[in-house]
Amino acid sequence: MDRTVTVTRPDTQHLIEWIDSLRKKYPEMTPTVYGRSRAGRPVFLLSVGTGKEKIFYCGGFHGSEWITVLTAMRFSEDILISLKTGEPLWGYYFKKILKEKRLVFMPCVNPDGTEIAINGFHCAREYYQIVKSVGKGDHLHWNANAAGVDINHNFDAGWEELKKMELVQGIKTPAPTRFGGLAPESEPETRAVTTLCRQVDFSRAMALHSQGEELYWEYGENTPPESRSMAVRLCEKSGYALAENSGLASHGGFKDWFIDEMKKPAFTAELGKGENPIPLRFFEETYRKAAPMLAEFAAM
Repeated sequence: MDRTVTVTRPDTQHLIEWIDSLRKKYPEMTPTVYGRSRAGRPVFLLSVGTGKEKIFYCGGFHGSEWITVLTAMRFSEDILISLKTGEPLWGYYFKKILKEKRLVFMPCVNPDGTEIAINGFHCAREYYQIVKSVGKGDHLHWNANAAGVDINHNFDAGWEELKKMELVQGIKTPAPTRFGGLAPESEPETRAVTTLCRQVDFSRAMALHSQGEELYWEYGENTPPESRSMAVRLCEKSGYALAENSGLASHGGFKDWFIDEMKKPAFTAELGKGENPIPLRFFEETYRKAAPMLAEFAAM
């Protein structure tokens, strides 16, 4: 495939260059800056397709999980190549799919956290003293945003129960991971996602995380009845295992909020295996397993 960039760790500068190269080469893609992070970085939105049904993909919730940003960007680029050439992608003809559907990507929900994990605590800008203090010298495993709030614990889904669980574990203040903030949707990154989903009538959504090669599909009584069968199809395409929520991952996440508020199917895909951050050398293997599932998600 004639791809535009060499894959490397997706800090903000690289992401800007990648999106700009796609914009110039593929006018079918519409990029926008949909919001700003706590430290002022752009939260990008990419969309392609002219159909009525709208489908949402989002990644980069956690800084050390930057392989999900690469996956979202690579998949969107491969779709654009398939659209231009008319050739199938993982067996799917996107020229046909995109006449019926519009795919919307937020490849990096948490650009500050991604930047910190890749390039160091100084990337927190005015929040440097906070992250330096709580990070204890380890920026590589930083997951939260620049204010020390874990975005995937900041959604209004089982909020009270989540805070009780955090307190039991002694999580009360900004931290590299797991601190959900003082109120749901307190963070601009979270609000960018929820505002978009309230404005756009998405039929379904998928959040990309790492690692484990698992797929989470349910959340409480509002889980749509078709969600499990959809999840089974997606697992068949990827070889991933069906998973159930547990512990601190049981509430406060995007998938949980989307199911609870929108009452439509949403999934969390845990890409790859190993320890976060998954090394760059494993990206191609990780992508090859995930891409057929992502394509099926668009086509189903």
